[in-house]
Amino acid sequence: MLLNNNNFMALNIETFKTRALTALIFVVVMMGGLLWNKTGFIALFTLIHFGCWFEFIKLLRKIKGSKFFIYAFAGLIYISLPMLMMIDLRTSFLNSGCKAVFPEGSIVFPCAILFSIWINDTMAYIVGSFIGKTPFSSISPKKTWEGTVGGAVLCVVTITLLGYFIPLTKAIDFKHWMAIAAICAVFGTAGDLLESKLKRMADVKDSGSFMPGHGGFLDRFDSLLVATPFVWLYICLFV
Repeated sequence: MLLNNNNFMALNIETFKTRALTALIFVVVMMGGLLWNKTGFIALFTLIHFGCWFEFIKLLRKIKGSKFFIYAFAGLIYISLPMLMMIDLRTSFLNSGCKAVFPEGSIVFPCAILFSIWINDTMAYIVGSFIGKTPFSSISPKKTWEGTVGGAVLCVVTITLLGYFIPLTKAIDFKHWMAIAAICAVFGTAGDLLESKLKRMADVKDSGSFMPGHGGFLDRFDSLLVATPFVWLYICLFV
C-alpha cells in the first residue's frame, strides 16, 4: 500500500521523535556514567563492553557460521582491550604513563575521546551533506572525502580550543589536545569503516537494536573501540 504525503510526513515525524528520545536518553546515561564517580564509570563501560561482545558474536555467527568461535578471540583486542584502557584513563588502575598526569585518574581523557569522536562524526556528516561530492570508501558509500577531512579539521580545532580554555585541562599543553583530537578523528573513522565492513559481510544494516533508530552497541561505539588504544598509547608515551 502506498503512503500519501500526510502519512509519509507523520511517519517521518514519529521516526524523528523516536530517534530524538533515544538519543536524549543515551546522552543522559553516558554523561551520568562519565561524571558520577569511578564506580559509575566502570559500571557504564562494563555494560558497553558486554553489549559490544554480544553483538560482535552475533555478527561472527552470521559471517563464519559454526566456526565463529575460532575468530571470537579477536574480540579481546577489538573490544576488551579498548574498554580496559578507557577504564584505566579514568581510574589509573594500571601502572601506566597516565599516572604521571592524573595519579588518581580523571574524566578528562575519556571525555576528550568521546567528545572528539562525537564532534568528528557530527561535523563530517554536516560538511559532507553540504559540500560532499567525492566518495571516501566503497565500504560506506555515504562518506565523502570532503566530509571526512572537514570533520577532522573541525574536531581538532574544537577540542584544542576547549583544552586551552577549560580550567581542568589547562595543565596539559594544547598541542596534546590537537594530537588526541587528530588521533580520534583518523582512527575513529577507521573504526567506523571496520564495523561497516563487518555488517556488510554479515548482510545486516545495524549491529543491534538497543537504541531504536540508532542501531546497537557496536554502531554507537565502533569509533571508540579503535581510537582508544592509540590515544592511550599516545598519552602514556608523550603527555
